[in-house]
Amino acid sequence: MTLGPVMMDVQGKSLTQEDRELLAHPLVGAVILFTRNFESVEQLQQLVAEIRAVRSPPLLVTVDHEGGRVQRFRQGFTVLPSMRIIGRQYDLDAVAGRLLARQCGWLMAAELRAVGIDMSFAPCVDLDYGASSVIGDRAFHRDPRVVSELAIAFMGGMREAGMSACAKHYPGHGFVVPDSHVAMPVDRRPLADMDDDLTPYRRLIDNGVASIMAAHVIFSEVDDKPAGFSRRWLQSELRDRLGFDGAIFTDDLSMAGAQAIGDMPARAKAALAAGCDVLSVCNDRQGVLQVIDSLRGSGDPLSQVRMARLHGKPGLTREALHASMDWQTCEGAVKGCMERPDLRLNS
Repeated sequence: MTLGPVMMDVQGKSLTQEDRELLAHPLVGAVILFTRNFESVEQLQQLVAEIRAVRSPPLLVTVDHEGGRVQRFRQGFTVLPSMRIIGRQYDLDAVAGRLLARQCGWLMAAELRAVGIDMSFAPCVDLDYGASSVIGDRAFHRDPRVVSELAIAFMGGMREAGMSACAKHYPGHGFVVPDSHVAMPVDRRPLADMDDDLTPYRRLIDNGVASIMAAHVIFSEVDDKPAGFSRRWLQSELRDRLGFDGAIFTDDLSMAGAQAIGDMPARAKAALAAGCDVLSVCNDRQGVLQVIDSLRGSGDPLSQVRMARLHGKPGLTREALHASMDWQTCEGAVKGCMERPDLRLNS
């Protein structure tokens, strides 16, 4: 059975019968986990094993686990710094900043791979304009060159641990104030003024980034649709001009920033028509049912290939991971950066 375009969530800490039936549907291809799905490392491993056992080839198992404010699992996992802390380390010592970014990427990915999770939606490569209510300290830096260097290092660490990276939120969410979870942000800059925002994507694509998540932001001088529903942004700019050939994820189609497109089936169809490979439908079971009911076929074959490439590579068991010198070194470096007074966040 191939992987379909729908990425859905599950209800609790183990699969319900309804979960299993939906996960077996050919239009579903991925699962995203949240904090509500986590009680302990052992429970999480069992849940992931249940999900993987539903289908062959197995569904893609994902999570938002960037570090800082966005880390779904904490007890039993290393608490990771915000990307801003890494950026401030870079300002003090560029070599040390790049090393810390690589260590954080490796540690995050290695710990998730040890429980069977395929990928985390990281790194965030939005620029820190000091404006966005949702990005904030999730951004590495204001300087696109620094963001690019640190994101490449972070992605390299993930790759070493057997995990593909996902750059977000294309083409940039840092300039607008509103949070697209609860509002419809509009960025009125012309395309010519967005080169800084696009620079990290250009650099990451040149270094083989496997997936990108599109923002629910309207760039009104470029298109009247949010980027994730825009052929101009996804085809003309991302595929054709930047040369990206990996998987494109929508941001959550349940967010307020997607509502301008219409109801949930309209959002799903518009995102696919624009060029998205994976449709994220979170915290809206009725929406998942509506999307599955509205779509026909089993998805685009090229999208299925792109998704299949995102499965994690074999990693260490948790016991072997914690016994390794790499884990001990990286875990020590992360704890150290969280404790240093010169890297504490300022107001």
